[in-house]
Amino acid sequence: MSEVDAKPPQESPLTNIIVNVLIPIMALTMLSKDPAILELDGKQVRPWHLGPVVALILALALPVSYGIWFFIKHRKLNFFSVVGLVSVLLTGGLTLYLWQKDGSVRPSAPVLFGIKEGSIPLILGLAIFLSHWTKTPLLNTFLYSPQIFDIKKIEKMVKERDTMPDYGKLLFTCTVFFAASFLISTVANYFLAQHFLGGIDFDNKAAAREQYNAGVGKLTGWGFVAIGLPILVILMFVMWHLVTGLKKLTGLDTDEILLPR
Repeated sequence: MSEVDAKPPQESPLTNIIVNVLIPIMALTMLSKDPAILELDGKQVRPWHLGPVVALILALALPVSYGIWFFIKHRKLNFFSVVGLVSVLLTGGLTLYLWQKDGSVRPSAPVLFGIKEGSIPLILGLAIFLSHWTKTPLLNTFLYSPQIFDIKKIEKMVKERDTMPDYGKLLFTCTVFFAASFLISTVANYFLAQHFLGGIDFDNKAAAREQYNAGVGKLTGWGFVAIGLPILVILMFVMWHLVTGLKKLTGLDTDEILLPR
């Protein structure tokens, strides 16, 4: 296969889930217990009880390292790796601010972390919407791709049937729906942060960081669902709406609109 025909590097969804979600969750929930506090309480200390600081560092280290490795190996930024890397770095930076020198956690943690969690899908949603007026709409990257649709044939038929204005309206409608899925994730992530971090005992300095890490671990897992589920549901609807609209505008059937897989 020639370099021209070679496909761009694809990131394994399973690897992405394991590296950016499962391992950080396990690190934050299993390693966060502080050995000194356990000894004071007369509880048994296990080898994996490394304390909240070490647990957080390990939870952040693997996603960051993976993102750097992917770029070095492929010399290409993977969109989802970049999003995951930004999220990890924001988590680390915010945690450094929320963890005070005396060992306590700032009471503003639920609100600030909720804003952080909601900001990423919000930015993505706005980027998808605003990119509609650029030369490279993000709808084409995620859905209306030349690897899935026979765009040349579609646009040829649209021009022949003089339905170009309706074609533009269809793509704009699909863009709005797709961007809306990220806005739904924004709201869901914010309230998930209030739920999982709102129960921290901020007056208990000894346990606050451990509770914070446990809450962030749960939030990471449920946040993945909060982003993925609405996007998946709306993406299926957008695909159906797009194919149905294209069939009406072009007179082509589904097999002619979609490229063979």
